[in-house]
Amino acid sequence: MTEGWAFTGGPPASNSIATVSLVEGRCFCVSGPSGDIGTAGGHGLVVRDTRFLDHLELRVDGEPLEALTVEQIGPHAATFVTRPRPRPGLADSTLLVVRRRYVGNGMVEDVTLENLSGRDADVILTLTATTDFAGLFDVKEGRLDDRKDTIEVTMDETTLRRRVARADSRAVELSATGGCHVFTHGLVWHLSVPARATTEFTVRVVPLFRDVPLPSPYRTGVSRRESHPAKEHRRWRERSPVVSSADARLNKLVRTCTDDLAGLRISDPHHPKRIVLAAGAPWFMTLFGRDSLLTAWMLLPLDARVARGTLETLAETQGRVVDPRTEEEPGRILHEIRSGLPDEEREGEETVYYGTVDATPLFVMLAGELHRWGASKSETASLVPHVKRALSWIERYGDADGDGFVEYERTTDRGLVNQGWKDSFDGITYDSGDVATPPLALAEVQGYVYAAQLAGARLARASHDEERAGQLEEQAATLKRRFNEQFWLDDRGYYAMALDADKKPVDALASNMGHCLWTGIVDEERALQVVEALMSPEMFTGFGIRTLSSAAGAYNPMSYHNGSVWPHDNAIIAAGLRRYGFVAEANRVILGLLDAAAGFEHHLPELFCGFDRAEFAQPVPYPTSCSPQAWAAASPLLLVRSLCGLEVDLPEGYVQFDPEVPEELLPLSVAQLHVGRDLLEVSVDTSGWQVSGLTDGLRVERGSRRSGVSHSDAE
Repeated sequence: MTEGWAFTGGPPASNSIATVSLVEGRCFCVSGPSGDIGTAGGHGLVVRDTRFLDHLELRVDGEPLEALTVEQIGPHAATFVTRPRPRPGLADSTLLVVRRRYVGNGMVEDVTLENLSGRDADVILTLTATTDFAGLFDVKEGRLDDRKDTIEVTMDETTLRRRVARADSRAVELSATGGCHVFTHGLVWHLSVPARATTEFTVRVVPLFRDVPLPSPYRTGVSRRESHPAKEHRRWRERSPVVSSADARLNKLVRTCTDDLAGLRISDPHHPKRIVLAAGAPWFMTLFGRDSLLTAWMLLPLDARVARGTLETLAETQGRVVDPRTEEEPGRILHEIRSGLPDEEREGEETVYYGTVDATPLFVMLAGELHRWGASKSETASLVPHVKRALSWIERYGDADGDGFVEYERTTDRGLVNQGWKDSFDGITYDSGDVATPPLALAEVQGYVYAAQLAGARLARASHDEERAGQLEEQAATLKRRFNEQFWLDDRGYYAMALDADKKPVDALASNMGHCLWTGIVDEERALQVVEALMSPEMFTGFGIRTLSSAAGAYNPMSYHNGSVWPHDNAIIAAGLRRYGFVAEANRVILGLLDAAAGFEHHLPELFCGFDRAEFAQPVPYPTSCSPQAWAAASPLLLVRSLCGLEVDLPEGYVQFDPEVPEELLPLSVAQLHVGRDLLEVSVDTSGWQVSGLTDGLRVERGSRRSGVSHSDAE
């Protein structure tokens, strides 16, 4: 049996960089620039972690289409402008073929043929399609076997149907308008297109689970602009923060990244008002614990409903029993939800895997931060029992050996070996380059636990439980003291990445400790050395801070976690630098990411290679990086929050601003910052700053309080 949960690297490399990805909820489609699917590795139409199309090709008179351009309509839709190759003896093609594709619970494609010549054109269009019903893990890791003998093919006058011959009864239906004929491998049209005229038809691809078709959001007779995905995208855009800066690249970055996020929303038919984001396309189109929680944190100035929906959804699946197979434990927050492990007995089912060490403290942190951002008393009260259970998991199961630190070790050989955010099998290494083996206590996880204990204390106090609040604050103070005693490497001037099974430091210089700045667990007197290490030439490339020092034994700038640059990692580090007052360094990181994004058409991918800027003037793409990816796309909002020095505490009646903006970005204004029911706008120029839009009764404070996760004096 394959290791269903043990994927430990990026997705498979594509044979072509000219790919187009469309995303809507749990559905995505990856194709070439002509709209054809199957011309490169990783192509397909995937719904709920099953690939329903691995090949789709439209031909005119037996010839493939030539791509002219692709126009993105939204994250869920695109227009492919193509033509057949010119006929022999002709300089140019006279037939334009436009494919307008819309994904969501399958796919709809409106095809237009325009005859640009003065003569009628008789053409034969053939659309061939195949499916392998491969699970996403199989596609991602290249574990594809020949499953054609398990697929039944049936057809009638209007529809071609392929069905997997298993108990789960997954199937896909291909149909079209325009007088097509159905054959074993697809659809065919015999068309006559008048001179200077057009002909149109529509193709539908409908997935079925247990013989029940998924409802398409694109109804016949209703404008695609009025479909649910299109309307939701417009609403998302309308409420997104609007940035105006002297450097237009920042404006574009915020706009493109908030657009990227629009297609990652997952709808729940049982809770239609909830907003939850998938982790990323194309390989992580599902709810994750860590990724979704950090993304929701970053998106608080855009929409606190994302945090609320994420917490409520994760609370419903919070661990209740001990199950070594899924690594479930009472109080634990899940790692991810998938539609089945690669196991025929459970294939097609929704399966929850819990093998993550950091989602549980991050859950508590976000619950505390949502309280600061104005969660109602009833919302807070509904989360408090789950916060208590999460804190109990930290004490009992997270700290299994009782040494005061939270560590991890998988309980199944199908699980992830490393269970922090650097979850590659070789993601945690000593300075020598040797791989550290679990149980491991990660530095950043101790910071998350510290912040979670303070957040738990705040929530306990809001619930009038002073005794519990005091206990948690005492635990936080003890953890901070012991962390600084045992993780600090005095001879090197930085914190260990982790403690190994023998409680010895994993001594490579890495970005993990930047998260410790964000959470406030770093002692003040050591912050300067931490910052100097993070901003050293071995770590800072000019575009961002590497995951691992270039001087470390395992360093590889083209690796997934051992020397690459991750935007979300850098956004968190920049927030930590601001928290400890290192404004110039934070701004260097922000400007580096802004330069990097310009090399990716003003998007931030999941990661990019960690080559130094002096070696390559443009950031080098990581070949299998996800884009859009939720926490990367959300990172610009955390960067803007750091630039503004924005912190919120509505229960205490204040909003804090402390803008420290590089001259290159001035003047800067940020409008539509959502704080409670208010829409704020902050404007910054060389003479100072001002804020508008605050409700009477809320006060504005300059940055007299420490920025970051906690303002508690318990530390």
